[in-house]
Amino acid sequence: VSRRVKYGSLAVLVLQNASLVLSIRYVRTRPGERFLPSTAVVMAEAMKGTACLLLVRQTAVTLHEAVVGQFGDTLRLAVPSLIYTLQNNLQYVAISNLPAATFQVTYQLKILTTALFSVLLLGTALSRLQWLSLALLFAGVALVQAEQARAVPPAVAALPSPGPEAPAQSYAVGLAAVAASCLSSGFAGVYFERLLKRSGGSIWLRNVQLGAVGTAVGLGAMLAAEGPAVAALGFFYGYNGAVWAVVVNQAAGGLLVAVVVRYADNILKGFATALSILASTAASAHLFGFRPRAPFLAGTAMVLAAVVLYGRPRGNAGTGQGQQLRGHN
Repeated sequence: VSRRVKYGSLAVLVLQNASLVLSIRYVRTRPGERFLPSTAVVMAEAMKGTACLLLVRQTAVTLHEAVVGQFGDTLRLAVPSLIYTLQNNLQYVAISNLPAATFQVTYQLKILTTALFSVLLLGTALSRLQWLSLALLFAGVALVQAEQARAVPPAVAALPSPGPEAPAQSYAVGLAAVAASCLSSGFAGVYFERLLKRSGGSIWLRNVQLGAVGTAVGLGAMLAAEGPAVAALGFFYGYNGAVWAVVVNQAAGGLLVAVVVRYADNILKGFATALSILASTAASAHLFGFRPRAPFLAGTAMVLAAVVLYGRPRGNAGTGQGQQLRGHN
């Protein structure tokens, strides 16, 4: 049974990773009424927290016991919750301004930031192969970005505008957003891992606490950034079936990664990440008219090799564990 669960969860993870980026790209670049991304972040956090609460209810843990009864732990989780909320909002900005395939490749820099923060905050020792894979990863992403910067002027939309209501897109804004998202992802993941190692506790319980704090933080960020728009247009302005699919997909991703971590390993997860990049690139070519050139393909191949190589050594279990457990791929 565990073998079927392992490979089944990895297959679903590939589809989830690729479909989430593609679906966000679709709903954020289409013409017409566009939802406010901060509301989607709040809804995804609330859904993840609720799902984890249903799982821990099997041990008779209520929301009050999980959040208020362990208030000290909940308060300490405010830091990663705040950073994760920032990261999720930055992802919407990045995907709205970058081709899906470019985002998928560039976002793998989170492996580099997670590794560096693990060395600095946890004292993790990386093998030579891991350092080599990180250098290969950086070189691959740099090659992809150099090609994209040459091919796409910063202020020109990545997609042809299908109508006058199509949103403007900026490659520079997208690149800055994905870089900031990688930094926040790496720090929050390692910080969460550090808390787990010091305090212990169930992963599902910690995710309930993160979900509760994350929902509150997300609401605060939403009011600060888009409060007037939410008041004028409504919380669910622009929502339709496609937007709800994005929210559910994003919420389910955290639970799915927890299953993968439980039944699979870093090598297989690395292959799943690589396959999701290939799937996003192929789908982008078909759905959005994205045409990768030779430098992009070469850089992507370097990133794929780096992802697989980085997960190969046995001694890297601590690197990025917190990020994996949280479900930010």
